[in-house]
Parts: sequence; C-alpha cells; structure tokens
Amino acid sequence: MKHVVARLVSMTLFGFCLITSQNSVALPQHSPVPGGVAVIKIDKGAKDVTYNKRQVMMIEANDQSYAIVGIALSASAGSHTLHVDGEQQSFDVEPKSYKEQRLTITNKRQVNPYEKDLDRIAAERKEMNAVFRSFARTPKQTAASRADFALPVKGPISSPFGLKRFFNDQPRNPHSGLDIAADSGVAISAAAQGRVAATGHYFFNGNTVLIDHGQGLITMYCHMSEIDVAVGDELKAGDKIGAVGMTGRVTGPHLHWSVSLNNSRVDPNLFLSASPE
Repeated sequence: MKHVVARLVSMTLFGFCLITSQNSVALPQHSPVPGGVAVIKIDKGAKDVTYNKRQVMMIEANDQSYAIVGIALSASAGSHTLHVDGEQQSFDVEPKSYKEQRLTITNKRQVNPYEKDLDRIAAERKEMNAVFRSFARTPKQTAASRADFALPVKGPISSPFGLKRFFNDQPRNPHSGLDIAADSGVAISAAAQGRVAATGHYFFNGNTVLIDHGQGLITMYCHMSEIDVAVGDELKAGDKIGAVGMTGRVTGPHLHWSVSLNNSRVDPNLFLSASPE
C-alpha cells in the first residue's frame, strides 16, 4: 500500500522512480484526490509549509523532504497551491467519486437528535475539532515512523472510506473513516506512536479516543465498549487503548477508525503498510 523510498533515481511532482535499500522509509501512498493524500517533494531546508492556511506535515526520508498534504473530501478537482516558505508550489487534485451506502438506524434520535441534544453535540464537536486543528511540531526525521500505520484491530472492512451515506433515507456527511467489523471486547491498538489528545463518550461516536501523532496527523477510534487510556498518555504503536463495542450511532459492533491530516479526513488505507482484509 505504500511507496517505499530509498534512493531517488528520478522524480516528477506526482511520479516516483524508486529503488529500495536496507535503510528505506515508507511514505504514505500518493493519491491526490478528494479524501486523499498528496506526497510532494519540497526543498530539504524548508521550514514552513501551508495549504489552505493550515500547517502541513513534513517528512524527511532518504535525504529528501516531502510535504504530506491531506485533501478534504469536499475539495474540487483542479490546481491547488502549497505555500513553501512563502513561495507558491502548485499540484493537481484529480476527480474521484465514491459509492453510496444506505443504513437503517432504529434509534431515530441518533438520526434526528432532540433539541436538548444539540448543545451536547456542539460541545463535543468543538472538543474534537480543537484536536483536528492542532499542530504539534515534531522533527521531520522522525515523522515518518509516526505516519506508518498498522490496523488497530483485525477484521473485515464493513464500510470503506468516502461512502456517500444515507441514514433512514436522509443524506448525511460522507463516511470519514474505515469501519472494521469485530466482536465486542476485542482489543483495539494504537495505529502508531502518539499522545492521547482527547477521550470521551460522544453522542454520535460513543466511547472515543483521539491520538495525536504530530504535525497535524490525528487518528480517531469510535464506538468502543471501554477506554483504557487517559489524556496525555504517551503511546507506542500497538499499545492497547480499549476494546471494540457498539456505543453511539451503530448498527452492530465495530471500530470506526479515521485519520485526519491538516484537519482533512483522509483515507486511512493510504497510511497502511499492508492492505486491510
């Protein structure tokens, strides 16, 4: 699933000709589409990269620096602009369409919340958005290891990323993560090294953990039956953070796992070393 970078033989903005070596470093997969990730070569000495006025992740791999740009599902196809130390650098976003998914939710309050639920939902959204918008600076040399993910739980993908969703025939936001089917109680692991940035029992997401991996890269784990970590905990890849459940808006036990990069929800598959089941 990933480009493995060792010695750069030749390179265009969106195409790589690469050979591997013992010291190779895995980069996220380059997929410049709505909901995707653009991996763009930048000057090794670059100190500040922004996209849509947001800081962008930078990774140094094999004597080369890259901007790792999250592209929102709402992004339009066409030319987009990075600002690298004040200089403009353009890249193209290609069109992509996603399939539809229609779900029947028996708890109608989870589709059309009551008036008294709205303040709670707004407060929870504000708390999560504060994490998604954060940017904890980490060295470019170590960022690659934090962007090399493993699936947090084993199981089939019951709902892929990007689906156009309808709950009880009512249109809702696109599916912003992967749903991984697993039995309640199955352990959930941190996808990579990071710090627990938020936990809570949220109206739609149920028991939820958000992990900050640095440089605007955040993973979120939802619908858990239990949470075994606290805000501020430093985690290694594979550390247990809780267990699969069916809290919040669900039709059965599963883990909803999402990845946010520069406050854009992107396809988690692009960060996986191996394809999910």
